[in-house]
Amino acid sequence: MATDAPPPSKEQHQLPSTEEFTEVQQSAEFGELRRSYRSFAFPLTVAFIAWYLLYVLLSNYAGDFMGTKLFGNINVAFVFGIAQFVTTFLIAWWYSRHAGAKLDPKAEAIKTRMEGGA
Repeated sequence: MATDAPPPSKEQHQLPSTEEFTEVQQSAEFGELRRSYRSFAFPLTVAFIAWYLLYVLLSNYAGDFMGTKLFGNINVAFVFGIAQFVTTFLIAWWYSRHAGAKLDPKAEAIKTRMEGGA
């Protein structure tokens, strides 16, 4: 079975010190990485939780509305339930794209510098 990964390095690398970790954590580059993550993850998390709670509250307190048949045996509750799964997968896909484009390159640059270009 062939892989594209290089073989593991035989040389030992010095782990960064506590001071180096603290210095990187306080750097503008790390702050930008953290800001980029938070500006994506927090609003989307709040929006999804609100969407989920709307579904739960409507299911509990708006039974007539949720029981409204749209076509055949498909009602509003079923459509909302399926939409929960769809939005979960869409958010995961969107986050994956965001992380690959914005977070991973910044994190990799910091990691490479911390490991001394290893």
